Amino acid sequence: MINITLPDGTVRQYDAGSSAMDVAMSISEGLARNVLSATVNGEVWDATRPIHNDANLTLHTWNDKEGKSTFWHSSAHILAEAIEALYPGTKFGYGPAIDTGFYYDIDTGDKTLTPDDFKKIEDKFLELARQKNTFERTEVSKADALQYFTEKGDEYKIETINELEDGEITFYKQGNFTDLCRGPHIPSTAPIKAVKVMSLAGAYWKGDDTRQQLTRVYGVTFPKAKELKEYLHLLEEAKKRDHRKLGAELELFMFSEKVGAGLPIWLPKGTQIRERLQNFLKDEQEKRGYQMVATPHIGHKNLYVTSGHYDKYGEDSFQPINTPREGEEFLLKPMNCPHHCEIFAHKPHSYKELPMRIAEFGTVYRYEQSGELHGLSRVRGFTQDDAHIFCMPSQLKEEFLNVLDLTKTVLKKMGFDDYTAQISLRDPENPSKYIGSDENWEAAESAIIEATAESGLETVTALGEAAFYGPKLDFMIKDALGRSWQLGTIQVDYNLPERFELEYTGSDNAPHRPVMIHRAPFGSMERFMSILIEHTAGKFPLWLTPDQFALLPISDKYNDLCEDIKLQLAKHDIRGFVDSRAESIGRKIRDTEVNKIPLMMIVGDKEAESNTVSVRKQGDGDVGSMSVEEFVSYFEGLVEAEG
Repeated sequence: MINITLPDGTVRQYDAGSSAMDVAMSISEGLARNVLSATVNGEVWDATRPIHNDANLTLHTWNDKEGKSTFWHSSAHILAEAIEALYPGTKFGYGPAIDTGFYYDIDTGDKTLTPDDFKKIEDKFLELARQKNTFERTEVSKADALQYFTEKGDEYKIETINELEDGEITFYKQGNFTDLCRGPHIPSTAPIKAVKVMSLAGAYWKGDDTRQQLTRVYGVTFPKAKELKEYLHLLEEAKKRDHRKLGAELELFMFSEKVGAGLPIWLPKGTQIRERLQNFLKDEQEKRGYQMVATPHIGHKNLYVTSGHYDKYGEDSFQPINTPREGEEFLLKPMNCPHHCEIFAHKPHSYKELPMRIAEFGTVYRYEQSGELHGLSRVRGFTQDDAHIFCMPSQLKEEFLNVLDLTKTVLKKMGFDDYTAQISLRDPENPSKYIGSDENWEAAESAIIEATAESGLETVTALGEAAFYGPKLDFMIKDALGRSWQLGTIQVDYNLPERFELEYTGSDNAPHRPVMIHRAPFGSMERFMSILIEHTAGKFPLWLTPDQFALLPISDKYNDLCEDIKLQLAKHDIRGFVDSRAESIGRKIRDTEVNKIPLMMIVGDKEAESNTVSVRKQGDGDVGSMSVEEFVSYFEGLVEAEG
């Protein structure tokens, strides 16, 4: 017998060789019908794979990230089976699950796939899925694996097998298709009820542009046809909200080939929003004892060698800047924290001065590959709302809780009420990714776990997602379309203070090492703006909107009156403009709606006689006639309602 420990701590006994599916069946048949995979002692397995020793077990369904990933990875195999059936002789690269479905890199030889082939592939896919074939896992020797794919003539699989060790090779078979794969897979093809081939792209074998270019086929599947329909509708809505499209239409930002790819230029309206966001955070920071600093856009290469950023991110940075002085090299800064360490180090500190909280809206630079650039969400130059807190170990928990409170305040102000807090820890299987001692890491990880537990914040844990110098708490927010984005982050770091030899004098007059908290509620202004634009569809909260109103005179004889009303509203910090163009009032209203101006006030004969304005609210239509004083009260009520 073996002991199986479930997530709630319950321990059940089963015969050795029982599977996760057997466990699910013993709980309920309904659960077993929905199980797609399982985590066994931290590793995701097939739900049908025998378990021979005591294990901690978590079952996964479509509602879990791991379950979806298994579902989509299995779908990639059915896609490959369908393509091989339609186009015999096709060779296969890699076919992983991704956040939005799956893809498979294929080589169809002389055949070139086009969107015209999608329907045929989808039909064949569904035909195969309806056969309810099981996914069968077998362990294969390296010699047998090489022989199988040599007979098939698939040089991509042969190259992959040659990189593997004998004894770690597994095949998966469903129907007439066998693939080299680690797994895991769902029990059978039966749960897959709907498929859509989404797009094609070119992809070099192993990402090497000197190798063969393959065709990457993207797809997505669902357990219900209704869910696919909803997903496709969501994609259409996402296109309408695309921040690149809205950013251009609303004249918020631009890019210029002459300036350089991935280097955004903020236009006046976008700059207004950006500055209001920064001023809001500055005010919140000032209440909490932060001091603003400013550091250069470049730093000596040795600064980033000391911090460890050069070793970890050197390949993703711009090339060093060589000065006329021989051997002297500078870098565009990839992070602000090394500069802030130097600020702490520039003079002695007593324990009485701690915690020391310094903040900066600091612009950093990383050389992202051109194919990875995407509007404001993936750029080469971006501004972080960075702050670093230097404190005594005894102050760490309190400071972490204070930062947590600030982050929650920011998310609430921005209207992001649906979020998950993720504790990102080291990958225990890959310690070379990180710097610092195990002792420091254990202290930092414990501090985050204890502080979040004390705050009552619900969290999930992700191994391998820590920064290279310390664990962190990441906030995963959901936008208006239900999409998840990583936004604010809080990181605990014992390692950079050690690398920079930072010290303070304790109450015992002896030197001590401070702990460092890295904190960025927005993350970066660019990426945050991309998310905010798409979340609001460009209809920003009133306090952020560049133009909160438009005054629309029916004819030019009311232009001066509208200008006077504009000045009256400016005294109440209500900003807007007069549309004095020689256009019809209908055209002015339409243009104001298109430009997503929240409020418009129409002024004609009737309004001039009664000293009122006719108010319309964006998307809602007529609100009624008001005096200027009444409009101010109405406006203030709208702002208050936003929180």
